[in-house]
Amino acid sequence: MKKNVILILICFAALSANAQKKTYLELLANQPQWVDSVFKTLNRRERIAQMFFVRAHTNLGKKYSDSVGQVIKKEQLGGVVFFQGGPGRQAAVTNAYQKVSHVPLLISSDGEWGLGMRLDSTISYPYQMTLGAIQNKDLIYRMGLEVAKDFKRLGMQMNLAPDADINNNPKNPVINYRSFGENKYNVASKTAAYMKGMQDGGLLTTLKHFPGHGDTDVDSHYDLPQLNFTAARLDSLEMYPFKELIKQGASGVMIAHMNIPSLDNTPNVPSTLSKPIVTGILKQKLGFKGLIISDAMDMKGVVKYFKDGQADLMGVIAGNDILELSQNSDRAIKLIRRAVRQDRLDMKIIDESVRKILTAKYWAGVYKRDTIVTQNIVAGVNRKESNALVQELANASVTLLKGKEYIKNLIPIRRTAIISIGVSGVTKFQKEISKGFYNSVYYVLDKDATATQISNIAREIGAFDQIIVGIHDSRARPANNMPLNTGVKNFIKELSAKNTVFALFANPYNLASLPGLESSRGLIVGYQKEDYMQISAAAVINNRLVPSGKLPVSIAPYYKFGDGL
Repeated sequence: MKKNVILILICFAALSANAQKKTYLELLANQPQWVDSVFKTLNRRERIAQMFFVRAHTNLGKKYSDSVGQVIKKEQLGGVVFFQGGPGRQAAVTNAYQKVSHVPLLISSDGEWGLGMRLDSTISYPYQMTLGAIQNKDLIYRMGLEVAKDFKRLGMQMNLAPDADINNNPKNPVINYRSFGENKYNVASKTAAYMKGMQDGGLLTTLKHFPGHGDTDVDSHYDLPQLNFTAARLDSLEMYPFKELIKQGASGVMIAHMNIPSLDNTPNVPSTLSKPIVTGILKQKLGFKGLIISDAMDMKGVVKYFKDGQADLMGVIAGNDILELSQNSDRAIKLIRRAVRQDRLDMKIIDESVRKILTAKYWAGVYKRDTIVTQNIVAGVNRKESNALVQELANASVTLLKGKEYIKNLIPIRRTAIISIGVSGVTKFQKEISKGFYNSVYYVLDKDATATQISNIAREIGAFDQIIVGIHDSRARPANNMPLNTGVKNFIKELSAKNTVFALFANPYNLASLPGLESSRGLIVGYQKEDYMQISAAAVINNRLVPSGKLPVSIAPYYKFGDGL
């Protein structure tokens, strides 16, 4: 009895401690003593340096990593943004970088689908387009908690995610599958679940790309996109998720590099450098109090028209708290100091940003200066429960567009051809399907298959009673315009006229470029090529999983947002 009472008290204490932990925004309103004490030790140059986050990789060799360390040591910057590499190497390098920093660094990475977006030997969760099909938001919240554990295990305090863009342009080259979809309410709801999971897990988050990058046809990495929409349209549509999530306690917002004449008519000015957008709309009109982070300051969308460090200075004047990946942070700091001396920039604005950054460091616990334990780090970010959740997310996203009754009535003992198109070898999908169809044969057709190869398979499958086809994207990312040659596409169209069930393991927008699928006996959307999606689709065909996913986007002319049997 006594042991039970002690256990109850321990659980109650843990719950109370969790409940008492203030959010970042709450802490910002009542800043801890540590923030004030550190702030007072910084001279003007050191305060400005806190606003700059430098790029780091751990896949470019020791010389590169050491050179970044030298920049951090010399300039005493505020943080680091890690890109490609591996978990063990990154942990070791992070420890080295923290050691040479007088003020603890805020360590971040761009992990929209988890660590696997950047690091080898780590877990990649499904893309946001896939998650947009899920009807159970709790699964996405749980994913946020898992991502937070992964980041914290590697000594990171901020994820430059989630993506809150509404992908209302199917031809968008830069957002697309990174968005939860085209519907503003669905995007806001799913983004909130992911954001809250990460924040409740102790991770700072960054909604991006304000005021909304979903309806562009230009990639801001290479040029400056222009949004020629009215302020009213932008306010009611593109900004909707940002407005909702600011109300729900978002800790950070990232600004996009886009020229938006209706919000700021300065020629060629990106939103990142626009005071009317960053300060006027985000801070004043929407009342956002959290961290404002620029998109990468080395992207062509920002430096094309504002060169030689002018973009960095304008970014600070506009109201950004953090400038990530400046082309030359030392030059930028000098330009900003000069602007302060010349009264073109008020030092109070910089001081406010620095206090926000220091408060973020305190909230995320980096002020404790804990050394990352590098032993067993790969196992630490490859937990069984995380992998199990990936499969749960896949199961919840798979979407049945056609053939509910037909699939239900497929007969396991009938002769069944199982074809995978777009690959060079037998797939997980085929192996999983065959577990439920005992009299089956595999066929594989490459994306560039010859007419002879196609006709050979076409002739052989004529003797089969049932045909099940997986269409697989072979590329690293699920973009539009699947690379299937004309002969292969025609073969898909011919199969659509037979008793064929299809599963598409690709971006759903590809349905528009595969005519005939709308006439097939069964059609399942798996959204991406990974094995876990193939397992889920196979489970539907084997009648072991009831599909619950709904299309997060419309695909003209046959399918609309929310479709799914």
